[in-house]
Amino acid sequence: MNSTDLSVLQSAVNWLKAGHSVAIATVVQTWGSAPRPIGSWLAIRDDGQVSGSVSGGCVEDDLIRRVQTEILTRDTPELVVYGVSQQEAARFGLPCGGTLRLLVEPKPQLAVLEKLLESISSHEVVKRTVNIATGKSTLQAGDRHDEFSCSDTEMCTTYGPRWRMVIIGAGQLSLYTADFALASDFEVIVIDPREEYAEGIDRSDISFYTGMPDDVLLEIGVD
Repeated sequence: MNSTDLSVLQSAVNWLKAGHSVAIATVVQTWGSAPRPIGSWLAIRDDGQVSGSVSGGCVEDDLIRRVQTEILTRDTPELVVYGVSQQEAARFGLPCGGTLRLLVEPKPQLAVLEKLLESISSHEVVKRTVNIATGKSTLQAGDRHDEFSCSDTEMCTTYGPRWRMVIIGAGQLSLYTADFALASDFEVIVIDPREEYAEGIDRSDISFYTGMPDDVLLEIGVD
């Protein structure tokens, strides 16, 4: 799971806990060019605030309107399609006549989202299955190789922690490597037991360990 999708989940949890109504839209299918991949999601609050993206900004305004005026009043998920015709694709700014199919959940369960967030924070891979007829969702152990799927009856999405890059040694070259890794959305861990490097990494975006590399790898776990 990339950091953007993780922030969407965190926002949805925070908003629901604060008493807001929240809808979650997930990209379930695309045709032609698509700004966002299948599985991308967007949280929409009852006052129009959003977190995440399903189209790079092409359809969000219309989707927010539909959520506020129609979808939030319902109890079960709704499939929403944009770009069926060339005219509609042009209207919403979908590139190359692309088409976007979304599943919008008007009543996501706070307890399930909280458990999902907790599992990801514990570096677990979890599969979330949404029953399209009822809107209810369940969690079960997942696998990194599970593929996203959406049928007429259910949507299955697998979530997990961000990929981690472990860098042995805290020299200058390691910092350059860490910057590239962070830009590629890795969680970066640097390990260096040498005393002269004990204060060499002073950055909040990098986890720094001063133990022996083999001991630290056992401590943090390798998935």
